[in-house]
Amino acid sequence: MRRFDSIDSTNRWLLDEARTGAPEGLVAVADHQTDGRGRRERTWTAPPGSSLLVSVLLRPVIDAASMHVLTMATALALRAAIADATGVTAGIKWPNDLVVGDRKLAGVLTEADVAANGEVLAVVIGVGCNVQWGDFPPELADHATACNLECGHLVDRAVILDAFLDQLGVILDDLGSVLDAYRSASATLGREVRVDLGTRWVEGFADDVDERGQLRITRDDGEREVVAVGDVVHLR
Repeated sequence: MRRFDSIDSTNRWLLDEARTGAPEGLVAVADHQTDGRGRRERTWTAPPGSSLLVSVLLRPVIDAASMHVLTMATALALRAAIADATGVTAGIKWPNDLVVGDRKLAGVLTEADVAANGEVLAVVIGVGCNVQWGDFPPELADHATACNLECGHLVDRAVILDAFLDQLGVILDDLGSVLDAYRSASATLGREVRVDLGTRWVEGFADDVDERGQLRITRDDGEREVVAVGDVVHLR
């Protein structure tokens, strides 16, 4: 495990290490990230020491289209770790967020080193989890939460980290169970949603996830649609 007081991005560092031959299972942890990223190149900003910021290097035999399943596995592992450490039960908002109610507690970012022929050479899964926060800034106050705010006491990031890595190992050894576990933990399935696809919006009922982790929606016009990438808004 490599620990950093501050780094631009643990995901970036591990991807660079992967390209020089670093082994599966290498872990990077930081107290602070200066260029933390989320999906669609969004920034992840947190005060030093407030969040669990960790990335793990994997070398799975998997195609790029199935990486959603690794994101799901990671979210399930983090969810279980948080529950063990704090008693807080989070839901998983498709595709990569942990939420309490509709407030974001954590996010997962999965990135890959892919060869020109499409072969996945390495996958880095990164986690950012709000652990020990005071007041959130105004722009986040209505949309974010933290482990300490939900459980009402101090939370040790190291305890969640150890539990997360243990849980991740167990789940990755049994990827066949991920979809059913994800369905049970989902905060999105069974709800009316609006999905931003970048060029258009889709509204409808979130029915299920398929074997690749894509979201199945029955649109308001009755047609079915499968969404591979998009931002979900829970409507009710």
